[in-house]
Amino acid sequence: MARVIAITNAKGGVGKTTTSVNLAAYLASMGRRVLLIDFDPQGNASSGFGIPVHLIHESVYDVLMGRMPYDQVVRRTALSYVHIIPANKDLAGALVELMQLPDRESMLKQVITRLRHQYHYIIIDLPPSLSLLTINGLVAADEVLIPIQAEYYSLEGLGQLLQTIDLINKNLNARVKVCGALLTMYNKRETLSREVAKEVRRHFPYHVFETEIPRSIALAEAPSFAQSVLQYDPHSPGAHAYELLAREIIAQEQRTTM
Repeated sequence: MARVIAITNAKGGVGKTTTSVNLAAYLASMGRRVLLIDFDPQGNASSGFGIPVHLIHESVYDVLMGRMPYDQVVRRTALSYVHIIPANKDLAGALVELMQLPDRESMLKQVITRLRHQYHYIIIDLPPSLSLLTINGLVAADEVLIPIQAEYYSLEGLGQLLQTIDLINKNLNARVKVCGALLTMYNKRETLSREVAKEVRRHFPYHVFETEIPRSIALAEAPSFAQSVLQYDPHSPGAHAYELLAREIIAQEQRTTM
């Protein structure tokens, strides 16, 4: 039975999709079967695994709206154990269509329920907003991973996100928990990065991963080659960091089963 992890932050540019793609890649490198669901209309996670958005005709939108079974939309990637359900701009239209449905907050959960037995991990890359798409992703998830860029502006809005998660659990019969906050774009030489990290570790009410994702040229360049950093430059600092994060994620699961 898959562990379903939504990766979200209402603030854009914090490394959300970078984390989704590279965490999926490294979990797969450790022998886990992984499904990445691109739930952002921009489709960046899809293009990050070599699927150009303009060539996507069957997407998560079609599965979400019941127009196509998931097994006709799931695609293989260049990594053996990673599958992806891609997204394109059609997903933005789902916001309007979902509003008319009585179970609009749980449509993605219904999809995941049908396929979660096929994977060890399902990772949902959510859009940078608190829209109905994000609520669908949170309701569908077991856990939430929150990337936090190592600068003060990225701390804004965290309270609202945590409040949203609390409201979803209380009002939508969900049990999503926060598996942890992840510091991204971290530079240990910068005083600001160190101060933000200290503030997050001191005040964030949930787990903060020991791994800190550094600013890395390889992480920035890999998407332009439609690759994860594991494929593009596995010896880079960014690659090493995501390998450590994957090990932390797996260790969490092992602790809960002991």
